[in-house]
Amino acid sequence: MKFTIITLFEEALRPYLNSSMMYKEQDKGLLEVEFVNLREFGLGPHKSVDDTPYGGGDGMLLRCEPVFAAIESVLARDKDAKVILPTPAGELWTQQKARGFAAEDAHYIILCPHYEGYDERILELVDYQISLGPYVLTGGELPALIMVDSIVRLLPGVLGGETSAEIESFSEEGLIEFPQYTKPAEFRGMKVPEVLLSGHHGKINEWRKANSKKAAY
Repeated sequence: MKFTIITLFEEALRPYLNSSMMYKEQDKGLLEVEFVNLREFGLGPHKSVDDTPYGGGDGMLLRCEPVFAAIESVLARDKDAKVILPTPAGELWTQQKARGFAAEDAHYIILCPHYEGYDERILELVDYQISLGPYVLTGGELPALIMVDSIVRLLPGVLGGETSAEIESFSEEGLIEFPQYTKPAEFRGMKVPEVLLSGHHGKINEWRKANSKKAAY
């Protein structure tokens, strides 16, 4: 699995992607992450990547030229890579979508937009428009991290246990994972449900199914 992240703020992404599970998977050769600095494709002496919107309005928009040049520089090396754009206008990111992406041995290019948005013509190069929910962030870096994390953790062997990803929240449409407990069996008067201490796997599975919660959305 490979991710190429096109961003103006590589320094905001590296600490997370170079730690914990993300680092381990890269170290094992199961994950490759590279960064492309959008500024390198900027225009003029100041390497500008944005400009004011036609028709007026506040803020700045990413221009076509640097974005096309950055994406095409990656596609020139791998024509089969797919481009992801985090945007409020996209399809809602779900656990099921993450599973679909994880099932592909693919190279994904994630463009991190910034400022007030982007020139609509950029969408000509985009394969997937993804939204994290009905709210707006200052840039695409956080969505990029969330998508990479949610995909990578589903790759074979990443979580350790064979069924770790199967019994977690959202594995079944609309359900949150059942409550879980560990030692001690009693803490400050709060006891672990007796059925979980019984060793009766059938009853335990029934309890877990009955106590799985419905998602709020």
